[in-house]
Amino acid sequence: MQMKALRLVIHQSSANYKREETVDNKMTYPLPPFSTVIGALHNACGYREYKEMDISIQGRYGSMHREPYTDYCFLNSTQDDRGILVKMRNADMLSNAYDRVASAKKPQGNSFRNGITIQVHDQKLLDEYRALKDLNDEISEFKKNRFNPVMTLLKRRKKVLSEKKKVLEKGSEQFCKVERREKEIKAAEKLMKERMEQFQNERYTIPISKFRTLTKSMKFYEVLDDIELIIHVRASDEILNDILEHRFDITSIGRSEDFISLEEAKIVELQEDLDEEIESDYSAYVDRKLVVDEKIFLDQKQGESGGTLYFLNKNYKVTDGKRIFEKKRALYVSGYSAEGFGDGLYLDTDGDKNYIVNFF
Repeated sequence: MQMKALRLVIHQSSANYKREETVDNKMTYPLPPFSTVIGALHNACGYREYKEMDISIQGRYGSMHREPYTDYCFLNSTQDDRGILVKMRNADMLSNAYDRVASAKKPQGNSFRNGITIQVHDQKLLDEYRALKDLNDEISEFKKNRFNPVMTLLKRRKKVLSEKKKVLEKGSEQFCKVERREKEIKAAEKLMKERMEQFQNERYTIPISKFRTLTKSMKFYEVLDDIELIIHVRASDEILNDILEHRFDITSIGRSEDFISLEEAKIVELQEDLDEEIESDYSAYVDRKLVVDEKIFLDQKQGESGGTLYFLNKNYKVTDGKRIFEKKRALYVSGYSAEGFGDGLYLDTDGDKNYIVNFF
């Protein structure tokens, strides 16, 4: 029995297939995840909606190195003594657009407000930042010396009136008079708080939120070198023909700069009625169940762990505006062989080359 599929043979001089759970050191998968390959194929064909397809990925790389990059990060709060002081052009939107105000020259001991060891990029914006900091001091002083004492006095009066109500007959003229006075004080207290909060928000909190501290640090990518990928795609004839037609529009896999060289794109017939044992020359993602069922045999060098188990993204559905990815349990193995093809395990033969194919 045979099955039709598209075989892509790809070479990359280098690539990073980012593991999404890594932050400081952007680690890489040994082979691209299914979603990365599917995304590259969809982009090449101009698809805007997900097209059903199954993917088999195998390959190898020559070496791995670490590549430095500068990471820029906005802090949650504005720091006066470090990093780069910037003003966001639109603080209400998720945007990286900003104007540089000033930069700290030393790791510590600087001050944007006092002009200590800083490089000024925009004096007007720096003056605006300093004026806001001065205003915040004035607000704090006003609250301490005038606002808070009045709030304390109103609180005491409310307590006195509350105690009076306890000894008065409920519904009596005197009780109602005390109750009215208590409500007046509560209303005055609420109004004063609202006005104070509104003034502080409009004059300081909102304007200062546009200023952020931008920090930069050296971080690293793990980068694979001299990569060979063999990708098999199983889909409808229409989709396979689309990919074949747009094969030269597949520009990169991984990062946008991880360009590819397409060495082959070919519709092939996969076999599954085979009993002989076939050894693979490549590493691959395989279904762990095939190892348990002894259809795939691992090299003894794999040890008891039997390869590395990854939970890889494949396709996603949009729920409440968020992408929810379907995860696939994929066992990364190398130095393996297969026997007893069928039930999801196929063989692609091309001359003296044998490709063991396992779709996800």
